Amino acid sequence: MSRAPNRRTTATATAALALAVAALLWALPGSDGPAPVTGCTGRRIASWSVDSRQTAAFARYGNDNARTDDWTGGDGTHSVRLPDGRTLWLFSDTFLDRIQPPPNPQGQQRRWRTADHGGTPYLRHNSLVVTSRSGRPERTLTGGTPAAPGPYFPDPPGGGWRWPVQARVETRTPGAAERVVRVLLWRRAPGTGPWIFGMPHATEVATLSLPGLHLERIDETVGPDAAADPGRRVLYGAATVREGRWTYVYGADDPPSAPASRAYLARVPAGRLADRGRWRFWDGTHWQRRPDRAAPVLRDGGRRGVGSAFTVIRDGRGADRSWVLFTMDTGGGGTAGMRTITSYWACAPQGPWHGPHGRITPPRPPAPDPGHVAAYNPQAHPGSSTDGTLLLSYDINWLGPPGVPADPRVNGDVDLYRPRFLRVRLARTTP
Repeated sequence: MSRAPNRRTTATATAALALAVAALLWALPGSDGPAPVTGCTGRRIASWSVDSRQTAAFARYGNDNARTDDWTGGDGTHSVRLPDGRTLWLFSDTFLDRIQPPPNPQGQQRRWRTADHGGTPYLRHNSLVVTSRSGRPERTLTGGTPAAPGPYFPDPPGGGWRWPVQARVETRTPGAAERVVRVLLWRRAPGTGPWIFGMPHATEVATLSLPGLHLERIDETVGPDAAADPGRRVLYGAATVREGRWTYVYGADDPPSAPASRAYLARVPAGRLADRGRWRFWDGTHWQRRPDRAAPVLRDGGRRGVGSAFTVIRDGRGADRSWVLFTMDTGGGGTAGMRTITSYWACAPQGPWHGPHGRITPPRPPAPDPGHVAAYNPQAHPGSSTDGTLLLSYDINWLGPPGVPADPRVNGDVDLYRPRFLRVRLARTTP
């Protein structure tokens, strides 16, 4: 999760000069940085609105009791457009089972998730939901058996689990005609104390067939040996952006006592996400083979940091294309890191990043204790708009006070564990 006119004119001119110098440095012989960027201008959040249609589509699907082995709620909420026009949605912890209607439809009581088998509803560490070309959710993909559904991406041997993050459609091998889906996975290990959501372990890449979406294999790309301290391990896949012949892969560490995470950057030749030997990591100056030498591109302190889950897109046309990062406002003070989304922009994938620019405080469902209802994990879904806006999802959870179990609320109340959607419009800005 995440966190005067004359002076302004001077600051703008200084920033423009700094960007020009940076572009010149990237062009020097021997540099392995990105190509120089010209004409890039900043981006800020200009306006936003609720996307009720997309939010309602998942609510209807989750409330449908035609099947009791399908999705009734989850978080994570990443997506990838498939070649045939369908969209594959990837969820982390997922609830299955039946939804009970409110006992008093005219009152304030909401739908409740229950288990036909008694006890707690099925919770699995991940699932996939396939939507039609029109955007209607049609089916849930899980593992296991119909009688005992399990996670689509199986729990690893020896304990732990896998959370899917970004996915991309690639050729099976460079130059091949056949395409597959590559899914980045965060592998986590059981933990206690500050690691109640598990300790970061490794980054993996799963390969799924097309069009059948069968899991073929899982490959480790960044292992736990990159950092002995779990709090310094970087899990990659918070965001991916294809640019030219590269796929840029953003990741974050997960320090247990810090209010924010630090963002990191790797790149992989297009079509090689599952090839561990082709990954390179930005060390602040060069692309490194060794992940332990990666340096943050956006950190806490002077640059405020990011939530552990954030998203990055490219916005604009031609030379005026900027990199835009959305994250929870981890440096905003108070509860902003669990209530407010903000953005940063850059002219190159590794930065320098400028911001924060703009604020979104998305609506949360009503609750008797609204201070404990959290919004988190903003995720962009490119290619989903024809009106110049961006579809942005966020997740909802209930984080009760210390010592109060969350299960009765999160497990039951369907409004507290389903994605919600916004339409966001960006505008130009200056540093």
